[in-house]
Amino acid sequence: MKLDISRLTKIFDGKRVLSEISLHLKNIRSLVIIGPSGGGKSTLLRIIAGLLVPEEGEIIVNGKSIPTEEGALRDYRKTIGMVFQSYNLFPHLTAIENIMLPLIRVHGYEREEAHEHAMGLLERFQLSPHAVKKPALLSGGQKQRVAIARAVAISPSFLLFDEPTSALDPEFTSEVLDVIEELREEGKDLIL
Repeated sequence: MKLDISRLTKIFDGKRVLSEISLHLKNIRSLVIIGPSGGGKSTLLRIIAGLLVPEEGEIIVNGKSIPTEEGALRDYRKTIGMVFQSYNLFPHLTAIENIMLPLIRVHGYEREEAHEHAMGLLERFQLSPHAVKKPALLSGGQKQRVAIARAVAISPSFLLFDEPTSALDPEFTSEVLDVIEELREEGKDLIL
């Protein structure tokens, strides 16, 4: 992955959260963003994900500039996987339905094809016994693995993780880190 960030600035309520950030990296497979709480890490990830638009600056990923217009942003978002610290699973849907929904609604899969693909991912991440459970019945580690499976399901060009273990009890942290390590070993491009 090639990542170029030039003079990126983001302002919330008059406060500069990111101020003219620049970064130029070539041939990276994994990038970990480290900094203090409130330092803008999540904001940067959300801009890279196309969920926020900066006031100034530009991000180029693999030679393509991240768009700022809503229609183009929507198309861009279809190509990446994002895993949030709060899982962002739909509470009224089962684990398998949470994975299937974007496949059907956004990526045009037929229901049967989406089910088969989602079930394969649940098996891969040792979650098949929990396929028909709703998030309230899953542990934190299981919820995060479902969220990762949902992000991986679309075969994204790269994956973004926003503090994927911060909301987990210590006993579930290693299972999520193992999944992330497995994805890295497969050659997936990751930004954490």
